[in-house]
Amino acid sequence: METGPLSRHIADAARELQDETDAQATLDKAVGLAVRLVGAAEDAAISLVHRGGRIDTPAATSDVARRVDKLQYELDQGPCLDAIRKEELVLAPDLATDTRWSQWGSRVASETGIRSMMCLRLFTYAHTVGALNLYARSRNAFGRDDIEQGQALAAHAAVAVVGAQRIDQLSVALDTRTVIAQAQGILMERYRFTADQAFNVLVRVSSQANAKLRDVAIELVETRRTPGHKPPEPP
Repeated sequence: METGPLSRHIADAARELQDETDAQATLDKAVGLAVRLVGAAEDAAISLVHRGGRIDTPAATSDVARRVDKLQYELDQGPCLDAIRKEELVLAPDLATDTRWSQWGSRVASETGIRSMMCLRLFTYAHTVGALNLYARSRNAFGRDDIEQGQALAAHAAVAVVGAQRIDQLSVALDTRTVIAQAQGILMERYRFTADQAFNVLVRVSSQANAKLRDVAIELVETRRTPGHKPPEPP
């Protein structure tokens, strides 16, 4: 069966997203693809949900998009927040007159020139990742084709972002284990500690210095000195 232009474009976009293994690179790629594929979109950004509920914009195609999002977070109102919290798709045909976010919308229209938005939730079955936010300077900019393109891209972007985040987390965990092992080795060689004794020393120094274990290990590996510069006592 022959596929149409939209299917081919989305398939190409999915492959481009999957080629990125770094979370930030995946986010940057996603907003670039959004402007390229969604005809009415002049700018794009991604709102990302972090642990504890904090939301920020780690990727955007312009400072204007970042400004629009920042105002949403400051005022705690706007379509991207509604897409994350309430509805999978939120359309804002005219921000200057929309009563759903009257304080935010009027400021955005007057301060940035953005008049309409489309926000799509980024989610998998297990996680709400954030929202893909699309911006235009004309009213009623986003039509049926834009919605279909945006929804298809958002689905692929959510899966790609979650996958890249997991790779980043595994990479950080591996790096942490490696640097802690290096720090243990230094203490074992210098003070004739066992591996367990060396690890317990690192934990004790971490607690006394109110610092993360990884940071204590990095300092020891880089400077060859333990915090406080005193030979540690074995536990």
